[in-house]
Order: sequence, then C-alpha cells, then structure tokens
Amino acid sequence: MLKRNADRILIVSVFLLVALGVVMVYSTSFMVALERYGDKYFFVKKHIVYTLMGFGAFLVALKLPYRAYRSLAPALFVVAVVLLFLIFVPGVGHKVGGARRWIDAGFIRFQPSEVAKLGMVVFMAYLLERKKDRIQDFYTGFLPCVVLPAIPIALVMAEPDLGTSVTMAILLMVMAFIGGVKARYIGGLVVASLPLMYAVITSFDYMTRRIVAFLDPWKDPGGAGFQIIQSFLAFGSGGLSGVGLGEGRLKLFYLPEAHTDFIFSIIGEELGLIGVTAVIVLYAGILLSGMVIARNSREPFGTYLAAGITLMLTLQALINMAVVLGMLPPKGLPLPFLSYGGTSLMVSMASVGILLNIYTAEGDR
Repeated sequence: MLKRNADRILIVSVFLLVALGVVMVYSTSFMVALERYGDKYFFVKKHIVYTLMGFGAFLVALKLPYRAYRSLAPALFVVAVVLLFLIFVPGVGHKVGGARRWIDAGFIRFQPSEVAKLGMVVFMAYLLERKKDRIQDFYTGFLPCVVLPAIPIALVMAEPDLGTSVTMAILLMVMAFIGGVKARYIGGLVVASLPLMYAVITSFDYMTRRIVAFLDPWKDPGGAGFQIIQSFLAFGSGGLSGVGLGEGRLKLFYLPEAHTDFIFSIIGEELGLIGVTAVIVLYAGILLSGMVIARNSREPFGTYLAAGITLMLTLQALINMAVVLGMLPPKGLPLPFLSYGGTSLMVSMASVGILLNIYTAEGDR
C-alpha cells in the first residue's frame, strides 16, 4: 500500500509543510518586519514569491527525466564548485555575520551551499553507479567516491559554514554506505576527520562559544546561551496545544532568527506538542515515501539519487530540530519547507520534483 501511495504521501507531506511555512513565516516575522521596514508583510511577501518560484522549480524537475541527471552530473558538480569559489571573489561574495555564504548578483542574492548539496547528491549517485563493481576496493572505489565530493564540503567549511559542511559530510558517508562502501573505510574517514573538525572549531571564537553554550547555556544566558534558552522557553510555554497561532511572545525580539533557523521553536510555542508532532509526522512521511521510491527504483542511479535526496531533506530537518531542542550545538541550518529563505526552498522543491519523477518513471516501465 505504501508503495502505491508513495507519491501521494510525499506530495501531501511537502505541500502541508510549505503551507504551514507561509503561515509561520508571517507569524514569526511580522513584528520584526514592521520594526525594520515599516511593513509587517515584508518577509511573508518575499516568502510567497520564493514559494511560487519553488513550485516552478518543482514542476521543471518533475518534467525532466531523472536519467538526464546521469549525463549532467559532472557538469552540475563543476557548476556547484565554481559557485562556491565565487563566494570568495571580492564584489561577488556577500558577507553576513562574519561569514561569506551568499552570492550577490545585483538582481538576486542566493546561497551556493544549498545548490552544492543537491549537486553533490547527484554527483554521488553518478559515481556510485559507475563504481558499483569496484566500490569495495579502496583505491578505485572508495577514494574517488569520497575525495571528489569532499571538494564542495571543504569550500563550504571555509566560508565558514560548519553546520552545512557537517550535514554534507554525513550525507556523503551515508550515501557511500548505501552504495556498498565498506563500513571500516567510512569509520576510518570519520576518525581521520576529527582532528580537522577540532582545528576548525577552535579557530573561530563564535564556534567555541556555541559549543560552550550547548554544554551549559546558563553560563552565558545573555550571550552565547541566549538563543537556546529562549528556544527552551518557547517550547515550555507551548504545552500540549500551544498559546495560539500568532499569540507567541518569544518571537517579539526575544528569540533571534525566529523566522529562519528557530521557526520550529515558535511552532512549539504557538501550536504546542500537537503542532510539533504533526510536523515530525510530515517529515516522517517524506522519509518513508522517499525510501520506498529509492527501494523500488530498477536502476542503481535512481536508487542512489532518491535515497540521497530523501536523506538530504530529512537529515537537515532532523539536525535543525535537534539544535532548537538543545540536543546539538547551534549550526545555523534552515528547516526545509518551513524556514524563510529562497535558495533553500527552491532547491528543496526541485529535489521533491526529482523524487516524483523517479517514482513516475519506474511506474511507467
């Protein structure tokens, strides 16, 4: 039954999350928008435009045969790497909060790391299919499937964007495991990466402060621990059914980034445990339907691509929710389909279009 209805579960889950996202972006941003821009609809109007663009990306990806990505994979990977390099070009890369994560093209500003995630997934699916007969060999299978995709991860880390780079690294390793790479190779890679992670974290004061705040946010309640403490208060205030849609208080200049990285906290405050559970169920629907699509693909490329896209969407959601619940250090990751942000929403919607195309293509055979 799940196999026959995988497309419906996926579509319903995604569309409900997108609709909730529009509502919650307005609820979490209207006061900030009014104070900064004199227009309480400033952020939600932009988000609605991003949503429409996301549906456009979804329709294009839905119509483009997924097998076309097999031949396009190397080019998409190169484009993603070039875009990440452009971030460091003066006058092109845009610096926000001490990190270069945006490209400012004048008429549009976008985040290349979001594009790079999807590009890496497509390229990994391409490599895993090509190397499937040699995937357990260290030199001809494992290394090519890890070294090349590690290039965009290193560039994202250099921005610096530790949250996205760690997400991409986990995604790479899980896809490699699904593709048949030996577990001991992946374990060795994790161990070898730990000194690098330590060096990166200790090189930036704000990263160190985040780790300290994660371990004990009340040591610095007015500084590094402020955001996560406010998130705790939001969830605690919500109770079972919440204080009511639009009635939350933590978004009123208490919880920074309430319409982006911490939108899940306001869902907890305004919609309570019931709303939080509903959101988790919707992401579970994406995970289950995506894995069914991956399992039932008759081509290795379709299996790896569907699994990678599903993990890309749900892994980021899991990390975001773990962060706002204080289970992981703050990482600055948007919640897919819900958080304010054009690049993330458009890439996520395009990814869903690819998933549905895989499902449709396999059903037609």
